[in-house]
Amino acid sequence: MIDLLIIGSGGAGLTAALEAKKTTDNIVVLSKTYPTQSQTCQAQGGINGVLKTTCDKDNIQSHIDDTIKSAHKIGDENTIKYMCNQAQETITWLDDIGVPFSRTQNNNIAQRKLGGATHNRACYSSDYTGLKILHTLYDNCLKENIEFLNEKMLLNFIVEDNTIRGITYFDIENGKVEQLLAKKVIVATGGYAGIYNGYTTNSTASTGDSISAAIKAGCEVSNMEYIQFHPTAMKDSCILISESARGEGGYLVTKDGERFVDELKPRDVVARAIYKKIEDGIDVFLDLRHLGLEKIKETMPQEYDLALEFMKLKLDLDLIPIMPAAHYTMGGIKTNMYGETNIKNLYAVGECSSNGVHGANRLGGNSLLEIITFGKLVSSHAVSSLEYNTNDDTNYNTNQEYNIYLKDRKDIEKIYTIPSKINFYDTKKEIGKLFYNDVGLFREEKKLESVLKKINQINKDIEFMGIDDKSNIYNTNLKEYLEFRNILNISKIIVLSALQRKESRGAHYRLDFPNEDNSFAQETICKI
Repeated sequence: MIDLLIIGSGGAGLTAALEAKKTTDNIVVLSKTYPTQSQTCQAQGGINGVLKTTCDKDNIQSHIDDTIKSAHKIGDENTIKYMCNQAQETITWLDDIGVPFSRTQNNNIAQRKLGGATHNRACYSSDYTGLKILHTLYDNCLKENIEFLNEKMLLNFIVEDNTIRGITYFDIENGKVEQLLAKKVIVATGGYAGIYNGYTTNSTASTGDSISAAIKAGCEVSNMEYIQFHPTAMKDSCILISESARGEGGYLVTKDGERFVDELKPRDVVARAIYKKIEDGIDVFLDLRHLGLEKIKETMPQEYDLALEFMKLKLDLDLIPIMPAAHYTMGGIKTNMYGETNIKNLYAVGECSSNGVHGANRLGGNSLLEIITFGKLVSSHAVSSLEYNTNDDTNYNTNQEYNIYLKDRKDIEKIYTIPSKINFYDTKKEIGKLFYNDVGLFREEKKLESVLKKINQINKDIEFMGIDDKSNIYNTNLKEYLEFRNILNISKIIVLSALQRKESRGAHYRLDFPNEDNSFAQETICKI
């Protein structure tokens, strides 16, 4: 019997594992991919925190105020205050375990200003911040001999008497369905921006699997309509150009050099301004030429290499064509500050959760702070109530094959028999484009209703969407089919939530309801 099962091996999951290791050795981290492939590496710009070395210029209350303002009245103030007050401790811990932060001449951790912030408070490691944090966390997990189960895809939660008993998962390597029992489960699987297939900075693995499973298990989810679009992704490829580029002084311009928006306004404001220009047939570019090669190479070497490799352009010499792309999802499994869901012993943390720290729009630099701060808090809270006595496993029959496990095995067997008359990959691309255009930066009733109708039709047509690969070993066709079903499940909830919120607030902008309405100053809750 596992004491603590952590699903997801990004920054939140690895932090949770390291924290739990202080209390128990009986930890398992299960992941669909591998730890170093997590979306945490996409958080390049920095991690927010008011430090002792900069508190004469900045203060914690200012960080709290900026976060609350960005949340647009639906954030949880207690959760926000906790995160901001813990920032110094969080960053000191990361520094102590070996994260190679960039330094000032005085050997202090360097900080830059990101969108929506009033001060330079984002600690960074050039433009590799998330990647460096992720690798450092993973190195420390390996030192602690924490057990990892990679290439295992979550299917469902095993719930009995409203209490988590474990999970079922699909073993990508051998094609089998397995069950795994645990006393406590922490979900840290990231967001669902992969729904915007072809229009997202996220990997194709970001399909909201745990949120879909949570919905089926009876969990509440909240704020699913809030998807943040990053203003600067490379045109066509959607490869992310970090906010560090604007934080270091980059301009957003049209071809004739006109600057049309304050580059460091909140992301939703900047992204909408760019989208409007593109919709009007005007190309938009990121201009870093005035910064010079030396500064670019020092502060954003990754962006320089990416632009050169994928666009054959040089940041110090060329304008970089950009477009907004789906980047971060504020909604997810509803939790309190300690990650507790409405199912006993099931916790969620990070981008898959909705604990009120981001509200309607995440402040740039707060995502890394959230996953580390609450990764520690949620894990500490979960393991603190573990009991270690001879009767501890009396509520668990470790030999029992739970009904959901038997059902999932039959489900996988059935998938092999479904006729492949409609190519679900084509449908997935269609959903991505449809969502980008009609459930993206600008929304309105008629288009949302049209998308909902389309999603309902796809749900009917799925009985004609099978898989061509009938093998068991490393059947990525089957894995991607399972992800596609999760996309469908979540897509419908996003649209229903967007239809229900008849106002504009943060990342949710309705052309037919362009103003904030105080009657909607609350979470959108969904439970099936």
